[in-house]
Amino acid sequence: MPTPSKTATALVLSCALTAAAQAADIPVHTLDNGSVRATVTDAIGGRLLSFGLAGQPSFIKSDLAAGDPHAAIGGTTDNVGWLGHEIWVGPQKEWWSHQDVNPARAGLPWPPDPWLSLARYKIEEKRPDAITLASPASPVNGLQLVKRYSLVAGKPHSLRMDVDAANARKTQVAWDIWFNTRAHGDTRVYVPVARREDVRQQAIEPKPDMVPLTWTLADGLFSLDAFPAGKGQPHRNGKMLLQPSAGWMAGFHRGQVLVIQFAHQPRAAIHPDQGQIELYNDWQPEAPEKGLMEMEVHAPYVTLAPGRHMLASEQWTLLPYGGPDTRAAQVAFLRAHAKELGLDGL
Repeated sequence: MPTPSKTATALVLSCALTAAAQAADIPVHTLDNGSVRATVTDAIGGRLLSFGLAGQPSFIKSDLAAGDPHAAIGGTTDNVGWLGHEIWVGPQKEWWSHQDVNPARAGLPWPPDPWLSLARYKIEEKRPDAITLASPASPVNGLQLVKRYSLVAGKPHSLRMDVDAANARKTQVAWDIWFNTRAHGDTRVYVPVARREDVRQQAIEPKPDMVPLTWTLADGLFSLDAFPAGKGQPHRNGKMLLQPSAGWMAGFHRGQVLVIQFAHQPRAAIHPDQGQIELYNDWQPEAPEKGLMEMEVHAPYVTLAPGRHMLASEQWTLLPYGGPDTRAAQVAFLRAHAKELGLDGL
């Protein structure tokens, strides 16, 4: 159980998030077992807004002032940067290729499907330890999502996310389920990767103030290189597509470690344009608070007949971390906890 001082801190953080949500008129549902605390909304795509250890800030980065949660949804709706955790589908290049609600967007890879990312979801079940939300059927990709967020019995530091995607069309569709977790730009993420050939780097849009990401692969673990904040440091941006050697990744940020676990897949199960794990990082050293890290996981690419379903899950575990912000110390921490967490590849 949290100490009184941690409880007080948690109350302050809870009130701040609740106030921000109320200011934006966003409903918030809380899952709290005294060890971890998660908040979810049935608005703006049924997304997870926060997840943190008791008495600590949210590991997840959200912007509850990004837009109007009551804005109408349609074929011309643009993305709204609420961030948090949401579900997309892959491959991205086909997002607008199988629809007729906006022919002008045919073949475009952006924005995300507004019916899945921005619409109000229906609350199908709500308990103190779990909530289940259902999306409308999307005319953009033909899917209807059911998301379930639940605290894990016997694992007080863990949260589980289960996604059911059903083909609501009368014709077949082909997609994958894509988990996208937004964290702060200076989050240090580690992924088990066996070979250099399992790492792909996407080119960035050339801009005068921006340089590509750099990275390290050593002792079976991939990580993006960290760079200091401050004036005169280059703006770094880019995306990595990774084939992991085991079904997990871990992010370190300001005293908390988020371990994301999922079903490990062979490369052949993942759409060739994607990686089972993808890391997008925008690091703005002169304005670190504006940066972003996206910790993304793709489930297998599946062809669905009408009425058929595909399922995918992630389990999140948060641990406290009091060590230095160095690769050596963080890798040692992961190795020390590998057996209890079931982290293969270490």
